[in-house]
Amino acid sequence: MTELLPRHGLGFLVVGGPTVVIDVAGLRLVLDPTFDPPTDYGALRKTRGPAVEAQALADVDVVLVSHADHADNLDVSGRAFALAAPRLLTNPGSARQLGAGAEGLAPWQSASVGDGVTVTAVPAQHGPADGETDAAGFVNCEVTGFVIQAPGTTIYCTGDNASLELITRVKERLGGIDHAVLNAGRATVPAKLSGRPLSLTAERAGAAAQVLGAPHVVVVHQTGWEHFADGPGATLRAFRDAGILDRLDRTPEGEWSICGAPPRLRNNHRGR
Repeated sequence: MTELLPRHGLGFLVVGGPTVVIDVAGLRLVLDPTFDPPTDYGALRKTRGPAVEAQALADVDVVLVSHADHADNLDVSGRAFALAAPRLLTNPGSARQLGAGAEGLAPWQSASVGDGVTVTAVPAQHGPADGETDAAGFVNCEVTGFVIQAPGTTIYCTGDNASLELITRVKERLGGIDHAVLNAGRATVPAKLSGRPLSLTAERAGAAAQVLGAPHVVVVHQTGWEHFADGPGATLRAFRDAGILDRLDRTPEGEWSICGAPPRLRNNHRGR
């Protein structure tokens, strides 16, 4: 039987792809769960399994799903994990797809998830500013980011957002960001929007970090899937070129980044 991962006061663990475990204020949140093994879904192909199995996170309190439309943000095992969680927060359209138990938050709407802890849905755009919109007015599909506000800390998770303008708006509206989880990878699908980036490129992730001014940045959604063009090496170069490499958390997937020390000095714990 798989043991549950011990909890931390404030910590981040990247599972792979967009999936991140966030321990904060006594709560465990899992962002965009993807736990399938390598799988060919047709339009998308997963090339690497998760660094942590779903069973090790069965005590999750809240699952945050940026969107339910794409397997690289919610695969088959991830969907089952999300639907089994005590709380499942997502955007309104994805809530309708996921059914009973999923709570849809419109942009800027908040939900209380614990003692002094709130999750606010924030705008995101899954493609370029001039991208063609669907009948509901969304580029590619409806997607949301999340801001987690807990005593003494604020965490911004962008979701699959390619818009620096929206990131700036989040910063202006909600104030200082202590920790940023940025979906990058330069996700590209030739059949969509002429192959232009559907998520942040490495360079734009560096620009987003500068806009936010967050001292701690976790870049995800850049490994494990065939359609990511910018990997961790590109991200590292972009942050180094921008002079903000000290903000980039370089903890390997599957290891905890325990907050309270500068990114390079964090205590990293594999499975403990």
